[in-house]
Amino acid sequence: MPIAVSSPIQQPTGLPKWQRPQKTTADLPWAQIKVLDLAKFDQPGGKGQLAEKLRDAVHDTGFFSLINTGFSPEEVQQQYDIGQAFFALPKQEKDLKGLRCDFTRGHYFGYRPAHEKTLQGTDVLDNIESLNIAKFIPAYAQEPFHPFFEPHRETIEAFSRKSQALASKVFTLFSLILELPEDYFSSRHKYDDTSEDHLRYMIYRPRPLADDEKVGRTWSRAHTDFGSLTLLWSQDVAGLQIKTSEGEWQYVPPVDGGIVCNVGDTLDFWSAGYLKSTTHRVTRPPEDQAHIHRLGLFYFVRPGDDVDIKPAPSPLLRRLGLIGDEQGSAEPVRGLDYVRARVKNYHDHTDYGDRKGQTFKVGDLEIEDEAV
Repeated sequence: MPIAVSSPIQQPTGLPKWQRPQKTTADLPWAQIKVLDLAKFDQPGGKGQLAEKLRDAVHDTGFFSLINTGFSPEEVQQQYDIGQAFFALPKQEKDLKGLRCDFTRGHYFGYRPAHEKTLQGTDVLDNIESLNIAKFIPAYAQEPFHPFFEPHRETIEAFSRKSQALASKVFTLFSLILELPEDYFSSRHKYDDTSEDHLRYMIYRPRPLADDEKVGRTWSRAHTDFGSLTLLWSQDVAGLQIKTSEGEWQYVPPVDGGIVCNVGDTLDFWSAGYLKSTTHRVTRPPEDQAHIHRLGLFYFVRPGDDVDIKPAPSPLLRRLGLIGDEQGSAEPVRGLDYVRARVKNYHDHTDYGDRKGQTFKVGDLEIEDEAV
């Protein structure tokens, strides 16, 4: 009989408690996002049932939500407490030498300050501030880790590792959908292997309405995610929108106690487009929330540095005619090369302008960089 392993007792952080904002009362066009109950994952036949439900979600919107993920409310609260306390520091205490993201190298670990880049050729400044923490493995011992987080290192590491373990369950479901061995994708996203995975604390700073109007109320321009899978702990401040197949923008609804997930570009590549990396954006919240500093908690899963991200040898994809024999002879595209090039292409400039219709290509893989 297997031994039950309980979650470690969560110790208080000693930081001010983050208060979850009230949900909006605005009447918004909400997207219909499927919710997967992971309590079924280890039940007889549960993985198959979840895979079938997930198939519809990722083939349609590319977004879905998870509940019963194994994260306690206390664990999530701690991470929000930590993020809130860090972003409340004076700028000179956050922006320390050598701890910034280095976008000239496509390097995403470290701190990204707000209000240093303009938007769409206007004088309106970017309002996103973020902090990305690499995986806690020896290979990343020298990566940026702000001293503010040292007292919370053990808690952050546990949360990081647990996030990747949760992602592995989702990867199992993707493997089943594509009729591949269950570990096909999880083996390409091992926590102890080098990859660009990171835990992110991020905050959007409110802007005056007049400034938001100059940039079409955009807080984060339309994009697809660079990696394989994104985990977003449910956000009650409305603003995240997905672009439907009909070209309409709809809001992603919050799920109490849940995690919103979406497919990234590398899973789109692996599945020859069957798993949909959906264009999404963040806009100014409705007026009853527009004054809120919108704090977010994410885990971004990237492919292993040396993993080839050309289309997988899926029987399903072959039957659908999405791949053929020529796929096996394509030049490999390594995970690290792709992610670093994508980050540099997106961030290494002084203005977040409109890239409508532009494409990004690495090797034989190509995506539309932004579709608005």
